[in-house]
Amino acid sequence: MGKNTVRARLTRALADLDDAADPAGRLDAARRIRVSAEELELDEVSSARKQGTSWRAIGAVYGLTKQGAQQRFH
Repeated sequence: MGKNTVRARLTRALADLDDAADPAGRLDAARRIRVSAEELELDEVSSARKQGTSWRAIGAVYGLTKQGAQQRFH
């Protein structure tokens, strides 16, 4: 899914978190924020790899080794 679509879902979920009138509504919004943020993260890792960023550099962002980054995002 494209980054703009993921960002739009993330933005909606953030707004829904602010607007939710009950705990279950806030919990659902928080869940959607987490799912969208994880998808955006994967999109950005993929984009970074396509642009030549090494697994070592990606791992450094997360405090992981090259192998740790590959395992996490492969």
